[in-house]
Amino acid sequence: MGGAAAVALLVLCWPEARHEAVRIGRLLASLDVAALLAYLRSFGPWAMLVSFFLMIFQALAAPLPAFVITFANAALFGWWQGALLSWFSATVAAALCFCLARMLGRDTLARWVSPDALRRCDGFFSRYGRYTVLVCRLLPFVSFDAVSYAAGLTSMGLMEFLVATALGQLPATLIYSYVGAMLSGGIQMMLSGLLVLFSISIMIYAIKRKSAPND
Repeated sequence: MGGAAAVALLVLCWPEARHEAVRIGRLLASLDVAALLAYLRSFGPWAMLVSFFLMIFQALAAPLPAFVITFANAALFGWWQGALLSWFSATVAAALCFCLARMLGRDTLARWVSPDALRRCDGFFSRYGRYTVLVCRLLPFVSFDAVSYAAGLTSMGLMEFLVATALGQLPATLIYSYVGAMLSGGIQMMLSGLLVLFSISIMIYAIKRKSAPND
């Protein structure tokens, strides 16, 4: 965690680093895959390493979308290499969020993570217990970063969290990477939106069916 603290201190104290952090945040928030691709390509052979740190950045600077990085990775490095990079970097990012929450506690964490998001995650933990992380990684409408932070506030062990995270986010990573490698531009974004909507519909239907007997 010392490394993460050093990076945060660098961003706060070094104007150039702070400017670059704001620029990256706006780039990810714009959902512009083409612009993100151009940004990564500008680093040449270092593009893969830069992408890794972008995934870390989006997790620590929540809420920022991760799927746009997954798309860009697949388009730039190929679907399976992009998927592997996205999966690994997202797992590392989740571990950092988990450890950060465990170190700082809820009161400090609530300063930059939405209290509503944390409460929503608390509800999932109350309902699904130790399977919460695995379940939430499969739900496209639940913030992955908020789940990681919330998990760090529980008694869950780091290794158990990592296994659930790695398994839970693998299906979506593979799908987004495969689509990202095939398509580009507006078609890509449209299809990704359709995939998300379809996933949400299926999961809401499944959750409603499961909770129906208790009503």
